[in-house]
Amino acid sequence: MPRFLARGPAREKILNARSDDAEGEDAVNAPQRSGRREERVGVAFGLAAFLAWGFVPIYFKQITQVPLLEVLAHRVLWSAILLVGLLVVQRRLSTALAMVRSRRNILTLLATTALIALNWLVFFWAIVHDQVLQGSLGYFINPLFNVVLGFVFLGERLRPRQYASVAIATFGVVYLAVGYGDPPWVALTLAVTFGFYGLLRKTARVDALVGLTVETTFLLPFGIGYLAYLGVAGELTFASTTIRMDVLLMAAGAVTALPLLWFANAARRVRLATLGIMQYIAPSGHFLLAVFLYHEPFSTGHLVCFGCIWAALALYTVDSIAAARSVPAPTVDG
Repeated sequence: MPRFLARGPAREKILNARSDDAEGEDAVNAPQRSGRREERVGVAFGLAAFLAWGFVPIYFKQITQVPLLEVLAHRVLWSAILLVGLLVVQRRLSTALAMVRSRRNILTLLATTALIALNWLVFFWAIVHDQVLQGSLGYFINPLFNVVLGFVFLGERLRPRQYASVAIATFGVVYLAVGYGDPPWVALTLAVTFGFYGLLRKTARVDALVGLTVETTFLLPFGIGYLAYLGVAGELTFASTTIRMDVLLMAAGAVTALPLLWFANAARRVRLATLGIMQYIAPSGHFLLAVFLYHEPFSTGHLVCFGCIWAALALYTVDSIAAARSVPAPTVDG
């Protein structure tokens, strides 16, 4: 009997079958919709993190009159207060305490603490001395330096395009060094310290929030001690100039911690390839600020060097996307 002529129990059976089919389709499509929604949320978190990192020189330019070590001490102090508070709110303080019971984790995090402190110090030095462009170069180099670290320390094999990208980037850095008579040490220091920081953190098996909390806690005695010394000597900037400056120094904790938390949320929700492409937003922001806002010199040597780096990163990104697509999708038995 045609469905449009069905009456009584037969019609009710047809309607129930249609309802079951619709519910079945919703059940199948629900995970896909949820996954797409999670990915959109992850992309939003990632954009927030990398844009914040990209334009952070604007914040540090406001406190360039504060001595380097005092800025680092404030960054440690206020970051530690904020991060420990977050762990308490999330009831994860016991997790952080458990991490420091492992001798291996302690040694690893002590090393990462020294690396990230040096990275912070050099980055702020670069901003104070109008070297934001070199800072940009350092973070553009970093993904390629990570490839070299993976090859040397983790036994990761380099694909032909990865070899080529590293070679092109190396040529660009050498060209700039020869043109200036000395290597771009700010860029190289930032790339090397952050590269080794990432390598060691990968072996520590500690998540971003807990790891950064432990690291800033390790630095806390030095930070508090140095601020106390400045206070006794009458050289402390905090609480001795303006309320605006005090607020800016206290904001160092949020400037440090919030982008990292946004990044951690993004990393859980988006593909690694997507995250890898988004990481170029931060040094691109530094580059735009250095050239167009702070009017730092941009010579032919810079053009050749950055051109090589961008070409190498384009090649590296194409290779990464191709490698990700070549991985077969998991199959479901049954």
